[in-house]
Amino acid sequence: MVEFRIDKASGLPAYLQLARQVREALRLGWLKPGDRLPTVRDVVATSGVNANTVLKAYRELERAGLLEARQGSGTFVKATLGSVDPEVMDRLRAKLVDWVDEARAAGLENEDIDALVGSVLTEGERIEVP
Repeated sequence: MVEFRIDKASGLPAYLQLARQVREALRLGWLKPGDRLPTVRDVVATSGVNANTVLKAYRELERAGLLEARQGSGTFVKATLGSVDPEVMDRLRAKLVDWVDEARAAGLENEDIDALVGSVLTEGERIEVP
C-alpha cells in the first residue's frame, strides 16, 4: 500500500504530488495491476489534504489508464509503468541508497542531490553552443 506524503513547500500542487507518487510506485513495482489504493478518506486522514484533491489525483490517473474506480469497491491499479525486472530495480535502488548516504556524508542537502542527479539525467540532452 502507498503512504502518501505531501510537501507543502514544494510548490507542486498536492494532487500532482499524489499522482506522481502513484506513478513512482508503479515504476518501482511497489504497485501492481489489481492492487487497491487507499480510500479517499484514508488519504485525507493521513496526508492532510481535502477529499477533492485526492479525487482529482485519482481521476487524472484514471484518465491516463492507470487506475480504475469500482463503485462501492474502491480504486484499483489497472496498468503498470514499470518495464524493468523488479530485481534489477531493487539492486539499483540499493546502490542509489548507498550513493545518497555518501552524498549526505559529504555535506550535500536534498536540493544539491536533486541538482546533481538532474544534471546527469540531462547530460545527453544538452546541445553544445559554439
